[in-house]
Parts: sequence; C-alpha cells; structure tokens
Amino acid sequence: MAQTPPGSGPVAAGGLLEQLDPEQRAVAEALHGPVCVLAGAGTGKTRAITYRIAYGVATGEYIPSQVLAVTFTQRAAGEMRGRLRQLGAGGVQARTFHAAALRQLQYFWPKAVGGPNPQLIDSKIPLVSEAVRRLRLHAERAELRDLAGEIEWAKSTQVVADDYAGAAAKALRTPPRDAAEVAKVYAEYESAKRDRNAIDFEDVLLLTIGIMEDRPDIAATVRNQYRYFTVDEYQDVNPLQQRLLDCWLGERADVCVVGDASQTIYSFTGADPRYLLDFADRFDDPTMVKLVRDYRSTPQVVALANALLDRAEGRAAKARVQLIAQRADGPRPKFAEHPDAETEAREVAREIKKLVDAGVRLSEIAVLYRINAQSEEYEQAFSDVGVPYILRGVERFFERPEVREAIQVWLRGAAKARSDNASDALPGLGAGGPGKDEGEAEGESLASEVRAIFSSHGWTPLAPKGAGRLRDRWESLAALVSLAEEYGRTHPDAGLDRFSAELRERADAQHAPTVEGVTLSTFHAAKGLEWDAVFLVGMTEGMMPITYAETPEQIEEERRLLYVGVTRARERLFLSWALARSPGGRASRSPSRFLDGLRGGVGRDHREGAAGAVIRGGGAGRRRGSGSSADTEDRPRRIVEPITCRVCHRSLIDAAERKIGRCETCPSDLDPELFEALREWRSGQAKKQKLPAYCVFTDATLTAIGESCPATSAALTRIAGVGKAKADRYGEEVLGIIAGSQPGAGPPADTDTGR
Repeated sequence: MAQTPPGSGPVAAGGLLEQLDPEQRAVAEALHGPVCVLAGAGTGKTRAITYRIAYGVATGEYIPSQVLAVTFTQRAAGEMRGRLRQLGAGGVQARTFHAAALRQLQYFWPKAVGGPNPQLIDSKIPLVSEAVRRLRLHAERAELRDLAGEIEWAKSTQVVADDYAGAAAKALRTPPRDAAEVAKVYAEYESAKRDRNAIDFEDVLLLTIGIMEDRPDIAATVRNQYRYFTVDEYQDVNPLQQRLLDCWLGERADVCVVGDASQTIYSFTGADPRYLLDFADRFDDPTMVKLVRDYRSTPQVVALANALLDRAEGRAAKARVQLIAQRADGPRPKFAEHPDAETEAREVAREIKKLVDAGVRLSEIAVLYRINAQSEEYEQAFSDVGVPYILRGVERFFERPEVREAIQVWLRGAAKARSDNASDALPGLGAGGPGKDEGEAEGESLASEVRAIFSSHGWTPLAPKGAGRLRDRWESLAALVSLAEEYGRTHPDAGLDRFSAELRERADAQHAPTVEGVTLSTFHAAKGLEWDAVFLVGMTEGMMPITYAETPEQIEEERRLLYVGVTRARERLFLSWALARSPGGRASRSPSRFLDGLRGGVGRDHREGAAGAVIRGGGAGRRRGSGSSADTEDRPRRIVEPITCRVCHRSLIDAAERKIGRCETCPSDLDPELFEALREWRSGQAKKQKLPAYCVFTDATLTAIGESCPATSAALTRIAGVGKAKADRYGEEVLGIIAGSQPGAGPPADTDTGR
C-alpha cells in the first residue's frame, strides 16, 4: 500500500480509499449503522478505523466534533489523534473511556448535582490502607495493591461489596485474603471515600452513567454532541464501560467496534470479550469485516502464530482470524532448550550480541517473559556482556522495594548478627553456617538460611494463590532464594556475609544509566508494541501456562498471551526454555504444552522441522563466580523426566512441592500426631546443639518424612533435604519415631537393605 503524505490539511476522499487494502476499504466505506471489525494482529486496525473516520469527514457524512473515538490507553488515544490530524480530521475527539467520562462529569456536575466537584483520587492504596486500619487488620503494601485490584475488578464488573464474596467465587478468583475480609475492606474503602468527598476512576464512569440515566435532558445533550462512536480494542471492554457506551448510544446504532478475541488477555481485570463475540446478536443487520492481511510479521512468524491458535478452544477460538502474511520471507523461528535458566539467559545475551553485530538496533530487540521476577537473570546476563537494556513497566530487579529490603536489611542484618555471634559457634560447623552436612546438597545450607530469614518476614516456601502484587513480591524473593542456591553450589564455604556482598555487587553493576537498549518486558506489558527481533523466554510448564491457571478458560487465556508475544515479532522470533532453575539443579522442568506440534515435529533428538529450527542450549562462558564450564559445548546433556505429584501426577515446579513430592493443594496423608512428634524431636535436637530448628530439618523435609514413612536408612536418605550425613546422624531416632507411630510395628530396621 502507498503511504499517506504527511500534513494536516483536507485529504480527498478518493485518495484516502486508495491507501487501503480491500478489507480496510470495506471498513472505511461502512460509515453508518453498527460495524464490527475483527482485526488480527498486525493487520492495520488503527489505520482502518482512522481512515474510516477521515473518510466520513472528507465526504461530509461526519461533522468532526460529533465523532468520539474511544480506546484504552492515553498512548493509543494520542496516536489516534495524531493520525486523524494528518488525515484532515483534527476536530475528532479521541480519548480513553475515563477521560471522556470525566470531561462530561465535570461539565454536568453543577447542573445535575450541585456543589463543588468531587476530588478524583489517582490511587486507591491510601484509602485501602485506611480501610484496613479502621477494621483493625494488617496488610503489607503488596497486599494493599492486591486489595485495590480486587476492588477495581468488583467495581468494573458492577459488583457491590455485599455481593463480592459470591461474585468472586463464581468468577473463580483467588482473593488476596479471605473473601469475606475483602468485602469488608471494600465496604470500608467506599465509606472512607465518601467521608472525603472523593471518587475513583470507576466512580467517574458510574456517576456519568447515573447522571445520564437519571436526567434524560442531559443524556439528550450528550447524544446530540456525539453521534458517531468508534471503540478500539473492544475485546478489552468491561461491563461498566459497556454500560457507559450504551448510555452514549441511546437508541442509535452508529458505532464501530474493533477488536480481536484472540488477544483477550486482561480478563483478570474485568475485560469481557463477549461484547465483541455477541456483537452480531445485539444489533440488527451489522456490517462485519475481518482484517486478515498481516503487514507486521514475516510468513514464518505468521505461520507459527496461526499454528498456535489452531489448537485453541472456546468461543474466542471460534472467532479467530486466520492471518495471511504480506511480507517477504524471513528466518524461521528458533526453539532452544537449555540445561538451566542461567545458561538460557546467557545464550539469549550472546544471540542478541550477534544480532547487534549484524546491524539490528538494540531498541528493535525485546525479551518477553511471563512474570516480572524472571527479569533478574536477563538483567544480570546483559550486564555481564555489556548489553544495555530497558525495563518496561516495572523497576529493575534490584530496585524493587522487596528486593532492596531483603538485601539491605534482612540478609545484611542476619549476616552481621552471625558475625557478632561467631565466637559462640560449635567446633566443626564450618564457614558455611550451622547445620551444614557433607551429605546435604551443595548450596542447600546457604539457601536454607536465606529461606528461614525470609520466612521470618512473612515469606512462605509455597507461592500464594493467584496473581497480583503479593505474588510478584513472592516471586522476587523466590528469585533471591534461587540465587542463594546457585551461589551456595559454586561457593560451598560462603556464608550470609559473602552472599549479601555478592548481591550488593550485582545490584551496583546494574545501575548504569542506559539510553538505548534491549526491552525487557512481561507479555502483558508488551501488548500493542512490536520489534524486529523478539525472544520469548522461560517457556516451561508452570510458567506458560502459569501455574495458577487451572480452568480451561484460564489455560486458553495463557495461550492467547503467548499468541500476543509471538505476534510482537516482525522478523526474528526465538523461543527458549530451561530444564532446571539453576546450574547443577535437577532437570525437573518441561517445555510448555503450547509448544507441542509447533517445533516441526522435532522430538528430543532436536532435528530441524518445518515450523522452526530447534537448537540445544549451551555455550562457553559462565556468569561471574559460577565456576568453569569448559566442557559445556561438548558434554552430552541427559534430559531428566520431570518430578510429578504422587497424587495428581502434575509436573512439580516449586522446590517445596518437589521436596514433599506432591502439589500443595493435593490431599496429604500425613499423620498429624507423627508430624508433631517429629517437630518435638527436632526442637529438642536444635536446643541441644544450639542451632536453629531448620538446620536440623526444615518443615518441608519433616512433611516429606512424615508422608513417606521410610522404614530403612536408605529410604530416609533418598528424601530431599536429608542426605547421608543427616541420615547417619539422626536416622535411628527418626526411624524409631516413625516405627512407634505405626500400630503393631516392630523396631526400625538397622540394616541398610538399599545399599
């Protein structure tokens, strides 16, 4: 297609149509009545709707001031206004839902309500915090964010506080705390807001709707002002926004909606694609147009995106757009499997260096991952090789509040306390700290200390349910635990002081300012953006789909999220995963189910296939302090089958779940009396040796012992967290406690039948 000449003057109507492909032209020519545009990724939807508006203005069908184009972000609204000005339609209003409603609310408030306009708050958190205090509850800042998010979801879906618990259960949400408590906080938040004559962003929509529904004269004024509506990203509209749109329209049907059900990735905020999917049923004789020509990506990337959706299920899948690539051929997508996450990050950094050396700009490269905590590996890897990077939407890993506090306060304080009490240490305990055994996995002593320190500040070995800021905080701390495991393996004699110093050194190394760099972003934050080269990393079960996506609907949303990631790439696409979290760790991870069938039929032998090239990760050069890897390239890598839950047989990703051998949510056959007996014994041992209890056995290890009930020393040794040294030291007593708990059981076996 030819490009539109720049300028802000009037543009001839015929000239506008000449700029469009057949489907886009059909959109532009459908100036009246209900119009629904199903626009696949990269098909020029913004072009189609801006040209439609400009064509309506150029033909005289539209008066610019009577057109309202609505989208979801200020950036998108600004881009639309700029395009409309270039096309000679500068008088058209392009705003977000909230910005448009706020202007109307402020204008009509004196007439409809009277008195001063209420104060709009820019954040819910201060009032949520006040509500929590009023109820004499306690919540950390991360939980305050999640509570604010729950209130926002409830208001966006038009759920009042009294109905929250039932609505949350029906929607299969995982509240940040007990649903009844969330409902109380919600109600108290609304009360605190009224006390201050304040409103939030959802109130802006609610009050505008209320004024229009209560005052027909005001509704008529609004409808006379705006007669033609365009709604972008319609798959993301929530019930409250749809209700406002219905108020704006009244009995008219001059609305054009544009969306792609296959890019519905915000249902957790209340976005509901049914308004897009049901459009043809809600309006009489609508014009339906599909934009299918993909101008963004190469045929190879488009083929992978289409293949991914070929396996999708549900209503959104039935409305999918089969993309047709318009660009010239490019390289096939590459798939890479790596032994561990550190190697994956290092190899991604090396690949990016190659791209930059070949002339690709840093700003045209992105690394996308599922959760924010995954950024740390890449921040470190890029710092090590001198690749500048820019984090999109979040702080750098070492600048996050929970990470700074953990390093500067918790770990540093514990290290200082350990140093002050060093003279009290028992002989033979070594520099690695108390409880270190030769049979204990390398790095486990340091990691156990870190876990124990974090646990005293509210961290738990198992992740909290659901998403949100609380989950993000947990993931950040879990990443630090992973670093402790890695550092402990490569520096077996290191204690908290050296580990704390190492973290501070890494943090300092990542504070260098950058102007242009590789974009590091979550999949969600990358929506609406595109790059020449995109790396989709961490493509494992438990991460993609995320572990808390359990229902078929949630799984399909994860698939759509991956589709969004794939379609961000213009020319080069790389997908990778790691079999273990850290070097030397157990290869318990498996590739994402979404990759099944996409690797050209490539199996574990890594032969090339039609959909993409598959490579085996490796390469020389390890992160600072990680030890030698001279044989990395040539050493054959044995792929270990993942650990599965003994109850439901799901692959286990979390370290604590792997230790006990089952999912946290699966039923336990642990005898409470046996577990309590083991805890009492551990307490006595810890007191006698002047050690923290976790240095004897952690709770997770005690749970694993209690659930498996080993009868021999060999069986006890095979339990994660025990090892031969601890089995030799404590085995006879532990086996005796277990035997004593079994009705009719004899004394524990003193021969190691498993040797």
